[in-house]
Amino acid sequence: MKVLMTGNEAIARGFYEAGGTVASAYPGTPSTEILENVSNYEGIYSEWATNEKVATEVAVGASIAGARSMTAMKHVGLNVAADPLMTFGYTGVNGGFVLVSADDPGMHSSQNEQDNRYYGKFSKMAMIEPSDSQECKDFLREAFNISEKFDTGVIFRVSTRICHSKSLVELSSRKDVKMKPYIKNTSKFVTIPAHARKLHLEVEKRLKKLEKFSNDTDLNRIEWGDRQIGIITSGISYEYAKEVFGNNASYLKLGFTNPLPFEKISKFAQGVKTLYVIEELEPYIEEQIKARGIDCIGKDKIPRVGELNPDIVASSLLKTEYESRKETASSVENLKKEIISRPPTLCAGCPHRGLFYTLSKKKDIMITGDIGCYTLGCAEPLNAMDTCICMGASVSTSHGAEKAFKINGIDKKTVGVIGDSTFFHSGITGLIDIVYNKGNSIIVILDNRITAMTGHQENPGTGYTLSGEKTYAIDIPQLCRAIGVKNIWTVNPLNLSETEIALDKALKSEEPSVIISRWPCVLKKLSEEDKKEFNTKKVVYRVSKDKCQKCKMCIKSGCPAISISDISNISHIDEDICVGCSVCAQICPFDAIKKVGDI
Repeated sequence: MKVLMTGNEAIARGFYEAGGTVASAYPGTPSTEILENVSNYEGIYSEWATNEKVATEVAVGASIAGARSMTAMKHVGLNVAADPLMTFGYTGVNGGFVLVSADDPGMHSSQNEQDNRYYGKFSKMAMIEPSDSQECKDFLREAFNISEKFDTGVIFRVSTRICHSKSLVELSSRKDVKMKPYIKNTSKFVTIPAHARKLHLEVEKRLKKLEKFSNDTDLNRIEWGDRQIGIITSGISYEYAKEVFGNNASYLKLGFTNPLPFEKISKFAQGVKTLYVIEELEPYIEEQIKARGIDCIGKDKIPRVGELNPDIVASSLLKTEYESRKETASSVENLKKEIISRPPTLCAGCPHRGLFYTLSKKKDIMITGDIGCYTLGCAEPLNAMDTCICMGASVSTSHGAEKAFKINGIDKKTVGVIGDSTFFHSGITGLIDIVYNKGNSIIVILDNRITAMTGHQENPGTGYTLSGEKTYAIDIPQLCRAIGVKNIWTVNPLNLSETEIALDKALKSEEPSVIISRWPCVLKKLSEEDKKEFNTKKVVYRVSKDKCQKCKMCIKSGCPAISISDISNISHIDEDICVGCSVCAQICPFDAIKKVGDI
């Protein structure tokens, strides 16, 4: 039976068909939907972990125990998981182990566009790259076979286009894979130096076996066509190359990309007149080919920055032959000029808006930000964020900046802003550092009761697991007290007065402070606990035309429901968008914004 599937859905299906039993991940675009779909299959334990390192270690533990296991993450998540990954590259596996790295060329939802293919070489693990949804399913099944045959973890590298694009997938039945027996083996899994030195030698032997496999496997295949042009490519780049060149070229499609099949590459290169390497981002394949003395054309023509598409490939390699494409592209660009720019913004009623508005009024502070919806606090008109580095960095960078200001005699406070899920992910350790080293930063935890940015996944603070089961909800104030924070305030961020009072107290304190901004995401499906705790009954606000003084203060909230009339210059609230958060009414100095029914 054939089913239309995204790459993420197909990976989940592949894990099911391969007899996988344990999967752990931390949500992150473009990988999030993998675990969401895995959770729908019976016979598999799946979970949201607190971060990618933990998720990887859970899967590693399951593998050592003898089960087929998988972890999934976006590309920057692999940086967090690199610590266990590097050592597990030495030990090898018991049950098969696959780590899915979902890269994001073009940075659609990421702070960088690192190329995680280098982690394959770095960790000395096998690496596989599918090109479409069918291959996502089929190659994942094969990944487990490779993992167990060669005693290696497998990095399964995909990208945004593969994760989110749909194509037909032929389904198969689940493979009945018995758990491998667990036998204590300290020389393999206890990596003290004496053991690890021997393991490194074994890894190098394994890589030689894997290279032979790479040359023999059908995952790497030659498609002979016109031999005037030869193209070596992998992943989604293969689809782009095929669309541009069709049958007017020969292809070496690489699905197994660490180690590379150098014998097959050499044979292919000898069989074509001109050799191109088409790959997104870094010259991972190109550099290794050139190091072997094989001449090819790659990043001297193909862009190194951003994701590719057929138009880019065509304009880079076949400039004179694709004028029609250029004309189409030109017309699209002209159309873009006519479209009104609409930058991303916090939703109407977002609980973060009130907090950031209050922060924006404070002078002489440095606001360190983090990864989440709330990163939009940096944008106009709020302009309430100075930095954003990586998950959890807001806490630690706030501490570092505060110490730098203090030792240099600069009177400037630092405020770190972090989401609830991000706090659990990697903010707790930074807060411990602040307390331990006698810092004086203010940390604002934006507890909107869900992991919002990636599409509303549960986290340790929500009281529910990935499968929707009730569980213990971590008490953030209690956790902060246990760490040693004495100054803790929990506020309703939609109440600007309450928020400002807490912030002013924290700014005056000579000790670390935590402010917990607690209100559910406006888009969240409320739990029974949420309904009891929060009054989220929808009301609508309206501008009194008689009272409006055209000061435009309401606009400074950045709410997308508020606009200014071109004719009268009077503020207007779109009642279809307004959710009644009341922030604009609190901001208005002339009491011109009232609940509908009160005007």
